[in-house]
Amino acid sequence: MASRNQPIQRLLHHVRRRLRWLWQQEGSAEERARGLAAGVFTGCFPLFGLQIVLGVALASLVRGNHLLAAAGTWISNPLTTLPLCWLNYQLGSLLLGPGGDWPGAAELVRLESLLALGWDFTSRLLLGSAVVGSLAAALSGWVCWHWLRRPHHRQRRAQTRL
Repeated sequence: MASRNQPIQRLLHHVRRRLRWLWQQEGSAEERARGLAAGVFTGCFPLFGLQIVLGVALASLVRGNHLLAAAGTWISNPLTTLPLCWLNYQLGSLLLGPGGDWPGAAELVRLESLLALGWDFTSRLLLGSAVVGSLAAALSGWVCWHWLRRPHHRQRRAQTRL
């Protein structure tokens, strides 16, 4: 029975180690929180293939951590992309009024197909993405900042510098 759990335990150990490395990036708590927030914001937009580049560029503008910005874009991944796009579109439709029908998955994964849906669809999707991205970025940045400002985290970081 223990041998069955061993691969899972190794995977969990590997993931914990990588997450710890990610959180121990250079910069103040504020810089790291701004970087993560920039990545989460751009990750909420359906700009497949450009999210990391845009997240790092936005992190540069707000003086945030670039690696955490790249990681923050992972908010949209193969499991969350369609639900996130659907949520963004529904919110945009709520704010701008009803739009056309929700397209199929094939239209959502290609930029040319998205553009072919027209401004009626695209405006709702982009507005919803901006609102969801702003809220998610603010929340993730705030949580990250508070987590990094915890006293035991500051003490541990000071010890590793010595």
